[in-house]
Formats: sequence, structure tokens, C-alpha cells
Amino acid sequence: MPAVTFKNNPVTLIGNEVKVGDKAPDFKVLANDMTEITLDSSKGKVRLFSVIPSIDTGVCDAQTRRFNEEAAKLDNVEVITVSADLPFAQRRWCAAAGLENVITVSDHKDLFFGKAYGVVMEELRLLARATFVVDSNDVVTYAEYVEEASNHPNYDAAIEAVKAAK
Repeated sequence: MPAVTFKNNPVTLIGNEVKVGDKAPDFKVLANDMTEITLDSSKGKVRLFSVIPSIDTGVCDAQTRRFNEEAAKLDNVEVITVSADLPFAQRRWCAAAGLENVITVSDHKDLFFGKAYGVVMEELRLLARATFVVDSNDVVTYAEYVEEASNHPNYDAAIEAVKAAK
């Protein structure tokens, strides 16, 4: 597993590390309306999974907004922001932020996504910051585990990976 810190303190990641070329792991998370979302929910599209510790923090807010802006320019791409926040908090944040192109999903219930993608920070029960691009054939074409969870991901590399994926 990659070495990750949160506010410069080492954390233990639970789950399986996902690498480029892997078949994307399936998962079950909750949409803001409490409906279940899985990998198949966006089958046939390129997916950008933007994984954040909490929507209510500055870096997570900026990350979600940046990928929302980029998503508006892309066809057949679904941007899915995943966190362990409750669906109600995600819905409130999206409404207050006025964002329409990013889907926020909650991994709070079972940490299913976090374990499948190796981003659960055991000590905090939050997800580590990461970005994954999955092509329309469910193959991982980009994976970034951000070494310091309070830092920004490599936005440009993720967007280029999305543009290159089919």
C-alpha cells in the first residue's frame, strides 16, 4: 500500500491498492437521495472517482469544484466524488455550492468503496485523498493516492487521463 499521512501523521490504509491496468473493483455507496450506486450505475462511461476525506474542508471543497468545472467540458464522462460524509451533508453542500456536474456519494455506511480501492484511513474512519480514472470497459487507467491527505491531487494528470480514456 502507498504511504499516506494526514496532517503529517502516518495513517494505515485498509483495503486493496488499485493500480493502472486493474479491473475496477465494484462497490456499493449511497447517493444523496439514499439510493444505492455501484460501478455498473455508470457503465459505458469514463469515470473519474475523486476521493476526499470530507466535503466540508477547504481542499476537498476546492477539489470537488475543480473537477466539477472540468466535467462540464467533457462528453461521456461521469465525475463521482466519494467521501465518508453522510448523504445529507453531501446534499446540503451541493445545494449550497450550486454544483450540477459532480455526483457526490457516501461511503459512510460500509466503507465498501474505501476498502475496494484501498483508501480507508483506519485511524480516522475517513477516506484518504485519491483520484482514479476508470474507462468505459471498467479498466483503471489512472490511480493517484495523494501522499499527504490534506494536499491537492494532481488535477492536470487526472484530467489528461480522463481525456485519454475511452
